[in-house]
Amino acid sequence: MPRLDDAAIAAGLADLADWSRDGDAIVRTVRRKDFRDAVAFIGAIADAAERVNHHPDLCLRRYRTVEIRLTTHSEGGISEHDLGLARVIETLIGT
Repeated sequence: MPRLDDAAIAAGLADLADWSRDGDAIVRTVRRKDFRDAVAFIGAIADAAERVNHHPDLCLRRYRTVEIRLTTHSEGGISEHDLGLARVIETLIGT
């Protein structure tokens, strides 16, 4: 899937209010209830990522804060794969 231009990225992020652009990636930080909940959330993201064969960079910080970073490495930037997975991840946040 080809790399998106700046206008397409901005349009995609308009529907993803808590996501932001950081260079060639889109990022979101989510604070969970506790350590176990954060780890379970990472597991749910991993399952969703495997289903679409698109894998984010995930980082657990301060025992319950999860940073999610999406980029399409093969395209050298942000593609519709990233925006699509971000939309899926949004559905997981309330779980």
